[in-house]
Amino acid sequence: MVLEGGKAKHDAGGVTLRAAVIGLALLFFFGLVSFYVDIAWNKVEFLSRTPAAGPLVALFLLTGAMGLPVFRRSGLTRRELLVIYAMLLVGGPLVSRMVLPWMLASAIHFHYLARNFVDFERVFLSQVPPWFAPTDPMAVERFFEGKASVPWALWWNPLGAWLGFTAALFLCAFCAIALLQRQWIHHDRLAFPIALVPLEMVGDERSGDLSSRGRLSRSRAFWLGAVLSFGLTFANGLSSRVPTIPSVPLGPLPLIGATKVGPLAGVGEVTFFFWPWMIAIAYLIPKDLSFSTWFFWWALVAVNVAAVAAGAEPSGPADLWFSNFPAPRYQGGGALFAIGLWSLWSARRHLGRALRAALTAGRRRTDTDEPLSYRMALLGLLISFTGLVYFCWAAGCRLFVGAALITGIVGYYVVWARLRAETGLGFTMFPFDLEFAMQVPFGSAFYRVPETITLQTLRWVYGQGFGLTLEVCSGNALETFKIADAAQIDRRRLSGAVMSAFLFVLVAGGILVLMGIYHYGWLALAGARSNHLATAAGGRTLWRILTPTPPDANGVIAILFGAAFASFLAVMRLRFWWWPLHPVGYMAGMCWGLNWYWLPFFTGWACKTLVIRYGGLRLYRSTIPLAIGLIIGDLLNKGVWTAVAAITGGRV
Repeated sequence: MVLEGGKAKHDAGGVTLRAAVIGLALLFFFGLVSFYVDIAWNKVEFLSRTPAAGPLVALFLLTGAMGLPVFRRSGLTRRELLVIYAMLLVGGPLVSRMVLPWMLASAIHFHYLARNFVDFERVFLSQVPPWFAPTDPMAVERFFEGKASVPWALWWNPLGAWLGFTAALFLCAFCAIALLQRQWIHHDRLAFPIALVPLEMVGDERSGDLSSRGRLSRSRAFWLGAVLSFGLTFANGLSSRVPTIPSVPLGPLPLIGATKVGPLAGVGEVTFFFWPWMIAIAYLIPKDLSFSTWFFWWALVAVNVAAVAAGAEPSGPADLWFSNFPAPRYQGGGALFAIGLWSLWSARRHLGRALRAALTAGRRRTDTDEPLSYRMALLGLLISFTGLVYFCWAAGCRLFVGAALITGIVGYYVVWARLRAETGLGFTMFPFDLEFAMQVPFGSAFYRVPETITLQTLRWVYGQGFGLTLEVCSGNALETFKIADAAQIDRRRLSGAVMSAFLFVLVAGGILVLMGIYHYGWLALAGARSNHLATAAGGRTLWRILTPTPPDANGVIAILFGAAFASFLAVMRLRFWWWPLHPVGYMAGMCWGLNWYWLPFFTGWACKTLVIRYGGLRLYRSTIPLAIGLIIGDLLNKGVWTAVAAITGGRV
């Protein structure tokens, strides 16, 4: 596959008025579909868990339509199609169950739970900021029980505060990533496997003409992979709805059951998982990364077996959430911290040049080809960061605690974006979330009650798991920068388009979700109930306040070890070209989820190794469309079942 990279001059092609209008219209349509199919009915996670699914399905359908004779002269160009995809990719995830709905429920649910739990009101309800949400008993009750209209007079101030916080957080992360993207795209040359999917899928009628009409890929390998993946996943979806139809077992299926006693209890349950799209991701990323991912998972299994044999509590590696040896989540957290610092250190020269350019008053600019001018990115970063810290201060946090919290969140987003660019997955199930990172070294007793309330209320911002939280928006923005670089789209104009898309969905989606919740009632939304979001923050807040914990020495040691070992792996990769172990793979091996995903990573690594060994890089490049087809087929299956659920009103 040949990308349209290089140093050709970018123009405004692609970022047109019609592309922007189509993108905004599709975002509004996606918001409606996602609210019903994902949030209300819990049928298909169209914009959550796999945030690129909806945008890629829309891109596939739009590109296919451009091949019709009626659009032959006036159809959308390749770059216009990719601009629409970028807008959907950044704005779409907001209207999923784990962003706007979780935000609203986290803000108001304390007052609802206080009706049934006296401890809520006695211990901390009076310290919940009154501007978090309406406190009127009727407004609170109808939020959860539905069959009412929104009391807008009570919601305007809280809604404005939370939407403003969300916009400032996105802007802060967006500016930070805009400062770093050139380092990651051009110097580090990260793989960006997800960005390859739309670039490969939308081909040119004439490869040498950038303004030619977009066409679906004509590669036979691409279509073979798409048909194969779609057929397997569609058959399973049909079987789950019509049990008489046989399915193709793709997992998770237990191969070896977990034992309760003896050293082998440290192995846990060994499962079979054969997702085509994940195998394709492992095939597209560097071999040392895919190898390290499954290798370190089994290294963790071996260490855990030894720990059980030495007297540790019998438990599988997927269940090791505590700081006792081997403490994989804490090791992974240390590795994550080291990867973040290493990314900044490796970009120090680029950041130094960017800072000098931002502070230089001369006419000559070196950032005309950047998503934002360095001065604008630095200014936006500082202003939005200050606003976020002020939000935490107004909520009752001490200034240094608020600054630490916002620094952690923005750093989390930036590292997530890099990991997604490097691996395609982003390892959305991080070893542990920001709450643990702040409480392990100091203990929960260090934090005041308003700080604990703020930390728990903001779990929708940093909560880990399958890419369901706000970090996907900033991470997807980095994907759009790579797409713009490869397709020669004006990145300055594209930044304006995706930021406009984000703000549009934020405001329209916030109003839409709030109206839908008051109509149905939070407790009647199947997608909300499935994640217990209405009570999670309240219960955790009460528990943290009533049972304060001291600093965790074991956790600190495990974190430091993980950071040191990841740093050692990074140094070895720099000094020895043949070194096979990757620090990101080490971090991934410590995460929950690798008990399912080790087999797809092993399969993708093994296939790539065999292809390169016996066919060379030429054969590997010719099989890349096959891998991308496997990803597209799986996501098209989600699109089909989303359409079925929407047409049948959630009955199928």
